[in-house]
Amino acid sequence: MLKTLTSRCSSHVAFVAHARRYVPVGEPASPLLRCIIGQNKRGLYIIRKFCSDSTDGSDPDGATVRVKSGGDGDEAAESKSSSAIVPTLVKPEDCLTVVALPLSHRPLFPGFYMPVYVKDPKLLAALTESRKRQAPYAGAFLVKDEEGTEGSDSEKNIYDLKGKDLFNRLHEVGTLAQITSIQGDQVVLIGHRRLRISEMVSEDPLTVKVDHLKEIPYDKDDDILKATSFEVISTLRDVLKTSPLWRDHAQTYIQHVGDFTYPRVADFGAAISGANKQQCQQVLEELDVHKRLKLTLELVKKEMEISKIQESIAKAIEEKISGEQRRYLLNEQLKAIKKELGLETDDKTALSGKFRERLDPKKEKIPAHVLQVIEEELAKLQLLEASSSEFNVTRNYLDWLTALPWGEYSDENFDVLRAQEILDEDHYGLTDVKERILEFIAVGKLRGISQGKIVCLSGPPGVGKTSIGRSIARALNRKFYRFSVGGLSDVAEIKGHRRTYIGAMPGKMVQCLKSVGTANPLVLIDEIDKLGRGHAGDPASAMLELLDPEQNANFLDHYLDVPIDLSKVLFVCTANVIENIPNPLLDRMEVISIAGYITDEKMHIARDYLEKATRDTCGIKPEQVEVTDSALLALIENYCREAGVRNLQKQIEKIYRKIALQLVRQGGNLEPANVGTEVQLDEDKVDSGSSSYESVVGAEASENTQEAEIVDSPANQDDTLEAENNETSEAAKKVEKVLVDSSNLVDFVGKPVFHADRIYEHTPVGVVMGLAWTAMGGSTLYIETSHVEQGEGKGSLNLTGQLGDVMKESAQIAHTVARAILLEKDPENQFFANTKIHLHVPAGATPKDGPSAGCTMITSMLSLAMNKPVKKDLAMTGEVTLTRKILPIGGVKEKTIAARRSEVKTIVFPSANRRDFDELAANVKEGLDVHFVDDYSQIYALAFDESQ
Repeated sequence: MLKTLTSRCSSHVAFVAHARRYVPVGEPASPLLRCIIGQNKRGLYIIRKFCSDSTDGSDPDGATVRVKSGGDGDEAAESKSSSAIVPTLVKPEDCLTVVALPLSHRPLFPGFYMPVYVKDPKLLAALTESRKRQAPYAGAFLVKDEEGTEGSDSEKNIYDLKGKDLFNRLHEVGTLAQITSIQGDQVVLIGHRRLRISEMVSEDPLTVKVDHLKEIPYDKDDDILKATSFEVISTLRDVLKTSPLWRDHAQTYIQHVGDFTYPRVADFGAAISGANKQQCQQVLEELDVHKRLKLTLELVKKEMEISKIQESIAKAIEEKISGEQRRYLLNEQLKAIKKELGLETDDKTALSGKFRERLDPKKEKIPAHVLQVIEEELAKLQLLEASSSEFNVTRNYLDWLTALPWGEYSDENFDVLRAQEILDEDHYGLTDVKERILEFIAVGKLRGISQGKIVCLSGPPGVGKTSIGRSIARALNRKFYRFSVGGLSDVAEIKGHRRTYIGAMPGKMVQCLKSVGTANPLVLIDEIDKLGRGHAGDPASAMLELLDPEQNANFLDHYLDVPIDLSKVLFVCTANVIENIPNPLLDRMEVISIAGYITDEKMHIARDYLEKATRDTCGIKPEQVEVTDSALLALIENYCREAGVRNLQKQIEKIYRKIALQLVRQGGNLEPANVGTEVQLDEDKVDSGSSSYESVVGAEASENTQEAEIVDSPANQDDTLEAENNETSEAAKKVEKVLVDSSNLVDFVGKPVFHADRIYEHTPVGVVMGLAWTAMGGSTLYIETSHVEQGEGKGSLNLTGQLGDVMKESAQIAHTVARAILLEKDPENQFFANTKIHLHVPAGATPKDGPSAGCTMITSMLSLAMNKPVKKDLAMTGEVTLTRKILPIGGVKEKTIAARRSEVKTIVFPSANRRDFDELAANVKEGLDVHFVDDYSQIYALAFDESQ
């Protein structure tokens, strides 16, 4: 039974003024369209096939389209399709001469809108005039591509074409287009029917004669045609499901064209496909409906494949996102895009979450005023744009505020015995420092809590000031942080920069707290005596707040601008010369002086610490080398006399490097004769550039073995070779011990650097040994006096030896005192009144200054005046006044060590320094005859003993 399927249409006709034209606007319910887009409203049937009633297959405007159902029906219904736009005066079929409108991108298909930009003013004027004459039609023709031009270049070339050139570039087949509107240079066209250019009428603007084309008649009941159309429809329906935009195309198309027929299905599929313009032009030129459908089917199949790829991509993204909310999906896509473009920025919510995660564990420990600042900055961060400069400043500020260890302290060690073991394990000697640290631990144990302290370790280089800081931190179980302030001239390094500056950072203390993660670390401030001063302020003054126990509980950094509690921090400062530290800063520190090491201490340090560490560093086993005590003693006395042990470590490393080289060379040229023996370096051969080893045991046996192997029979040569290889490999495993003794020490470290401090075995007349303190420790110092000329009234004093102002004044005082003493002892002796004296202090290249050489100068002058040498092995130090009183001096330990090194037996010290001497270790005082004096008369009696 054949059912008639009519389209339900509610058409509203809008009449244009002056009855120029009308445009029926409605919503025809095309069954085929509903089949394609999947609608199934009440009263409509989803059809499987369709055909047109027109016998020639054409579809003129206003023609009746009859669509049949797929049943056996014997009824048919006709319905008027929605008519396309039809002008009132000129019909489309009457347009035989039209203005040629070139299209650069795609051809225009019947039933589709296309906006076109017209750059040619004459062509635009002709189109406007044609629309005014009630003949709003033009011919839209695709322009052929010119070789070597693409994209915008070809479009520019089209605008430059005129007349015949343009005519030759146009495709013959185009579309009759109705001009629906003209706004400026934009012309909106809608396609009506196919045209073919026959000839050119005029050139500017290009006007051509055209022939209207109709489809080749086809059999609407052809099974192949139906099957092809159904496949196109099926594919279109699948494609339309994936793209809402294509549904809009279908709705618009049916409004202006009417029901779908075979030709219209082909046009529709080609028009909405993403094919290139040549493929679309091919569909437009094809008049055989079956071939046109096949071409369209290829295009829509490609579209279907593209849709599948698009769907697979979308599905893959959906699987990754796994059903999150739409906002989250959009955010993730936005992040992915920004990441690909390199524009990814921190999300404000994520930043706030990160900062709050840091705060939560220690929120109760953070001071209230700091917590308030953090909350205000977090609220401010949410209001700022991520692209603003203030956003980055606030983010960095919050990063520092939340990263600091507010109220977090490490568990301290209050075990004095364990701390003593750790300190002794790392350093030998340094009793004063160790005792002070143990006192600090004991006080903390009794109180139950430890406070911060400011300790300054002063002493010459290389005595272990910096390294002891790390050991103290380990003994106290505190975090360790070190920074050097030597040459520092910017206050901002201590107090931080203000946040208004670009690249602002907090000061060193805030960086320290963030780095160690606790609020009670041990901070080692190195080289505090070498603070600089520049245009950026005085760092020494800025250190006053940091190192003041009364102020550092509320230390204010310029960057953070909130008080920080540093009262639990243990500050350990190091300095070489405390006189260079400003007095206000020095007053805030507890100074512990570390003098140099004596020979015995250096021996212990070298044997127990330096040698083991150097041996491990060089990869040498203990059984491969032996350094005797005599070699170490010679190394210390002749090469490393400085107060510290840094140079001693360098010399030991030098010895072991040379030993490592010799062991490697020996292993490469190893002979069985030298295997398993102890060797001693031959001094003469090593010094000449070649190393040889003298075999002590087993040489003759090895030679006999080699001779036996050489005279072996040829039949046993293979066995002999194998035996030699085995012996060589076994020999390589054996150990050769290199012996370093005082006799061959020069082969490893070169000629001695120092010679004996004692220039004179027996001091001559006018020469006395003094004791001096230097930054490198203590040293002996000779005062030499000689007369230049004698004559009545020629008494004067000449000084040389790079003496400072204080030492020159001491020499003048010594001259006056010596003259007075000589008058008392020998009134007849007019030596000082009539003799010009020259006083010299070697070495001349070394600057010298200080008052402690006064008594030595007096003794030297009196020795010259009385022509009597002083007591043997005597050294003295002390400042003398004009009244012959001996004043105290400094550096007692260093001067005592220097005297021992020079094998001096008798030392003279001021009585006020008796306490300093008593505090020295017993091994330092051992074997010394020390005299403490208040007046120079005691020195005179000791130096010029009549029994001598």
